[in-house]
Amino acid sequence: MTKECYHCGEDVPAGSDFHVEILGEDREMCCVGCEAVASTIVESGLTSYYQYRTESAERVDLVPKELLELSLYDNKDVQAEFVQHQDGVLKTTLSLEGVSCAACAWLIEKQLNQMPGIASIRVNTSTHRAMVEWQDDAIELSEILTSLHQIGYKAAPFEADAQERDYHNSMKQYLYRLGIAGLATMQVMMLAVALYLEVFGSLEPEFKHYFRVVSLIFATPVLLYSALPFYINAYRSLKGRTLGMDVPVSLALIFAYVASLWATVTQQGEVFFESISMFTFFLLLGRFLEMRARRKAAAASANLLKLVPTLATTIDGEQVPVKSLQVGDKLRVLPGEHIPADGASLSPVAHVNESMLTGESIPVKKACGDPVFAGSVNGESVIELEVTASRNDSVLSNIVRLQDEAQYTKPKIAEVADVVARYFVAVILAISALTYTYWTINGSDDAFWILLSVLVATCPCALSLATPTALTCGASQLGRQGLLMRKSHVIETLCKVNHVVVDKTGTLTHGEFTISKIEAMDEFSEQQVIALASELERHANHPISKAFTAFESQVKFDEVENVVGSGVKGILGEHEYRIGSMAFVLNGEHQSDPSVIYLSCNGRLIARFHYSDPVREQSADFVAQLQSLGIKVTLLTGDIEQNAQQVAHEVGIDTVVSEAKPQQKLEYLRQLPKDDVTLMVGDGINDAPTLSGAHLSVAMGSGTDIAKTSADMVLLGDKLEKILSGRTIALKTRRIIRENLAWALGYNLIILPLAVMGLVAPYIAVVGMSASSLIVVTNSLRLLK
Repeated sequence: MTKECYHCGEDVPAGSDFHVEILGEDREMCCVGCEAVASTIVESGLTSYYQYRTESAERVDLVPKELLELSLYDNKDVQAEFVQHQDGVLKTTLSLEGVSCAACAWLIEKQLNQMPGIASIRVNTSTHRAMVEWQDDAIELSEILTSLHQIGYKAAPFEADAQERDYHNSMKQYLYRLGIAGLATMQVMMLAVALYLEVFGSLEPEFKHYFRVVSLIFATPVLLYSALPFYINAYRSLKGRTLGMDVPVSLALIFAYVASLWATVTQQGEVFFESISMFTFFLLLGRFLEMRARRKAAAASANLLKLVPTLATTIDGEQVPVKSLQVGDKLRVLPGEHIPADGASLSPVAHVNESMLTGESIPVKKACGDPVFAGSVNGESVIELEVTASRNDSVLSNIVRLQDEAQYTKPKIAEVADVVARYFVAVILAISALTYTYWTINGSDDAFWILLSVLVATCPCALSLATPTALTCGASQLGRQGLLMRKSHVIETLCKVNHVVVDKTGTLTHGEFTISKIEAMDEFSEQQVIALASELERHANHPISKAFTAFESQVKFDEVENVVGSGVKGILGEHEYRIGSMAFVLNGEHQSDPSVIYLSCNGRLIARFHYSDPVREQSADFVAQLQSLGIKVTLLTGDIEQNAQQVAHEVGIDTVVSEAKPQQKLEYLRQLPKDDVTLMVGDGINDAPTLSGAHLSVAMGSGTDIAKTSADMVLLGDKLEKILSGRTIALKTRRIIRENLAWALGYNLIILPLAVMGLVAPYIAVVGMSASSLIVVTNSLRLLK
């Protein structure tokens, strides 16, 4: 019987011997091409393609392995795990290898923005990731990845585990390079002491030459292997016609080595092999420590994904991969376990710790039907749930995506710092050339080494790190407080806010209506009118109808009609029942109490239901704290004047704008004085235009999706005081950025004239530059405490 190829489904020729182990079994292939493709899929960690594919792949010809790996990412089944679709545009996050500074980010963005079909590309140098959006019908993902490879940067779709592995591999390579540079430095320094101080007395020329040759042997692997990352980064920059931080560093190393090599061969002049080794060692040590510090700053949001377990337990007791879960699957979670997927609780009562979302450690009570979220921790009882969202669409994944998107776009201060750093490198090169010329004309033997000191000491690494590291740490701390940044200007603008505009329903109040009083009339009892009203309201979709969901009803109407904007009417036998406003239920012009719902039978009033929307416990304190900071507070709502004034009085707001339609809310913001920097807090569909129109906006986490999409920040949970905590973090971040910039610019302005005057030795320049970068990064990490 003929066997089918596991990859493409075609017949396997007799006598062929092509095999690949997939999903724990040895699979037969029809040709070397399918074998190569299948091997690449397995090696790339994409075995799930075979697990979830809907049809066999097409037969392929053998192609170069590197291009084959990239072409796999064009497969729609593979893309389903890491690509998001939105309005015809595809979006994904890429992990990048080789990004070291702002110049790398600028080069990547410049290169890809020139490609047709690219909607946007934003690089985050702190996390070594890029957010790319493209038109599916204009360009393939493999073309984007190939373009990045061509300019020297390896890229692949971001996976938390894969990036963790790449990070550790990168750190291991840095340790190897650092070890070689350190050992060479120690050996060469001993020889340098003998050469410079002549501790063994007057050395014969042949001994001096011997020491120089030995020093050359030790310094060569340092230059060719340990310092390789600096050359690669410099080459990328020059290839992209820009000037990165490693250009002057590479020039200094190469110039010093060539000059020392020439002096060794000709036995004339001085050699500084110890400076080359020490220079490389301190640079690598600085980069190594800097990478660890930046990793700590960037790891907070990515670590959230680690809260989601890799395996889930079905109700039948079978363990399955979380990646394979589908909407509608039913799971069981034991006490103390992390919930594996977003879902709806099937258990009558459960307590879940959602501190990873809201920052609140107190467990949240969940009833049957309530939402539970991936990554949260089950309490003391077994909980069963039905999956409602895939892993990529979970709340936790969206949180990480929101945080990353905010960091990919740069605020103005970061853009200015990047431009200054690029031009600063050009200025350094020009000043170095002029310095060398001056000292050479004046006959100095140290002209060359003064040139190296200028190149090294003034490299603006600290300047390029000053802003992104602080912003990354600030965004991470905001996330811990339950405030998710969606736009990059949040931290800048939050420091300047002097006018807070708040919505009422769902913001100052819970947005969950409750029936506070029931008045039954005529021969109807309270139980009868509750049963009639709750059944009618079950067919309504306005917020007040949810107040009746707590009541059970055995009534079954023959016909029910939802009259939008008025109420609901139903036929039961020979009677017509109506619920809604007074005018609707009595079929005429009547004055209604806005906080009452009326129920009628055949045009006769039979019940009144008084409802209320309780004010949040912390609303009054929130308003009072804002006012104590000198910030104006305005209540802007579409509700009627009576309800708005009642809530405003309860929380202490003096300025009230009520009965405002969405466009009127936006117009109100536009007519405010120009010196008012507004912060809008809302949660509903009608708040979306206003959220977009304010200088800064916060959407409540319990609000509608459109409100969250329109806002600059999303507040998880309902603790309004976290906005004040966010403001404190923003002010600290701004202060740290200013301190970093002051230090970076101040250091360069002080060290530059000293280096030009020949007062800074090359090894001192190395230590100063590395220390400057580390001080900036360490200062930023204070925000995480």
